[in-house]
Amino acid sequence: MRTERLTLRPMRPSDADAVRALHADPEVMRFLDPAPVEDYLGDGFHAAHENTSGRFVGWFEFKGTGVVELGYRLHREFWGLGYATEGGKALIERGFTTAGVQRVVATTMFVNAGSRRVMAKCGLRHVRTFHVDFPDPLPGAEYGEVEYALTGEEWHRARGERRVADGIS
Repeated sequence: MRTERLTLRPMRPSDADAVRALHADPEVMRFLDPAPVEDYLGDGFHAAHENTSGRFVGWFEFKGTGVVELGYRLHREFWGLGYATEGGKALIERGFTTAGVQRVVATTMFVNAGSRRVMAKCGLRHVRTFHVDFPDPLPGAEYGEVEYALTGEEWHRARGERRVADGIS
């Protein structure tokens, strides 16, 4: 899948070193618990490369059927440039137009303002704030986690599309 500035493709085992390098940055992982790199190489994960340079920007998660989880992790040098929003919007559009997705959800720590901005720019709305008892909580965990979501109906309505089959106008 190509966007204006990104190419997104399914992750593969050869991406492991790029993912390890991304996850080695403590600022990238500031609000995240580490998981084995292999967890990110399976279905629903997409490597993102910059179209002009071919450089590995990071990865996107768009995993599930019906209800899909959106996630993203980008190298710090690509923060604030709109890449997370661009990739997220492209996956959401494909999900709602060709993949039968009914709802997209995303979660992050309440204190992760950057990720929350990306979720909102992708059209997701804040649904709830909740608390999880982590055995070794990250700084800021006391403020809780947030869930954002977007339904297919909301997405089509925001685009001004009439969906006769669903009775939406």
